[in-house]
Amino acid sequence: MNAPAAAKRLNLALLAAAIVLVLSVWFAGTVAVPSLIGQGLISPGRAAWLTACVQLGFVAGTLVSAVLSLADRVDARRLFLGCALLAAVATLAQTQVAPAGAAALVLRCVAGAAMAGVYPVGMKLAASWARGDLGLLIGIVVGAVTLGSGLPHLLPDLVGSLDWRSAYAGAGVLAAAGGVLILPFRPGPLLGARPPFRPGQALEAWRNRGLRLANLGYLGHMWELYAMWAWIGVFLASVLGRPDVGAWVFGVLAAGAAGCVLAGIAADRWNRARVAALCMVVSGGCAVLIGPASAWPALALGLAFLWGFTVVADSAQFSACVVTLSPPDYVGTMLTVQTSLGFLLTVGTIGLLPVAMQALGPGTGFALLGIGPLLGAVAMWRLAPMLEVPRVIAGPARAAPPP
Repeated sequence: MNAPAAAKRLNLALLAAAIVLVLSVWFAGTVAVPSLIGQGLISPGRAAWLTACVQLGFVAGTLVSAVLSLADRVDARRLFLGCALLAAVATLAQTQVAPAGAAALVLRCVAGAAMAGVYPVGMKLAASWARGDLGLLIGIVVGAVTLGSGLPHLLPDLVGSLDWRSAYAGAGVLAAAGGVLILPFRPGPLLGARPPFRPGQALEAWRNRGLRLANLGYLGHMWELYAMWAWIGVFLASVLGRPDVGAWVFGVLAAGAAGCVLAGIAADRWNRARVAALCMVVSGGCAVLIGPASAWPALALGLAFLWGFTVVADSAQFSACVVTLSPPDYVGTMLTVQTSLGFLLTVGTIGLLPVAMQALGPGTGFALLGIGPLLGAVAMWRLAPMLEVPRVIAGPARAAPPP
């Protein structure tokens, strides 16, 4: 292995590990909630806000970051480290306040806002190493996020029930370790120069036709993704007739990590917009079919794994399209705008899905999630011809096409 290839693999491994560790903060409440409810310290309805506040905090953080172009104007490693440490401090402080009080919700918002300097920045750092493998590199980052998302579901099976303070403290320590792990990381040669401050640059995400189509596809994807992740456990518990389905849920979500990598490899060989559209069609089909399949538990479980594989496999390709079509010096800003819009949408779908499932039944409720990816696939098919040029293969250091 030559030196540049070895350096690339080492730095991407450091980046992926750092993201997995820091993302443990996002789902710390998932581990803490059973202990809180068991001790009568929080109601189920209030517990849902522990997750919703992280989502809302992330949206607020990405909006501020996009307007100020922080992901492009601030040294990316320092921004990643600072935000990881802020998330760690906010999560550790959670052990010192009433678990269901206003302070706890504010701290969850702060932790979510800090993720705006971790997830989009991580994608930018990965893209700086791209040499014909942009889809794969961002797929690795999204796969790391996916593993971090699924890990809390596995923890009770590994270590038993956790005290809520231990859950928050553990996540805080892991986030701090992830922040420190970014220090030896070195960006690749394609990292853009720091641009001047232009608040209106965030609007390029809509003015540029290619970016607009990529973001519309991403919104269709996000309509489905987090609502599926949030409620697939409840669905599987009902289908399998048992409450302890954590290992199955982890498996479903972990299948998505493999999907991100394999779809990334395919996207680097073929048209990434068409690969994303294909994933969305399959994922939307799973959303429609999994309800009727619940009469046959084995079939429903198989569809759940296929759904888990495809529901996030396309995620990296929306970001890769944005990297490809963005002005090189504002890649971080465009990625931040994209994630901000997507996660804002998830706040609504996460809350609306249980209402739809209760009113219409789980199968029909999940079928409604299929609307997003099927419409998003149309946007990606329309985007595909814009990517049929050799220059998009080289990596992110290109001028954007005319809007």
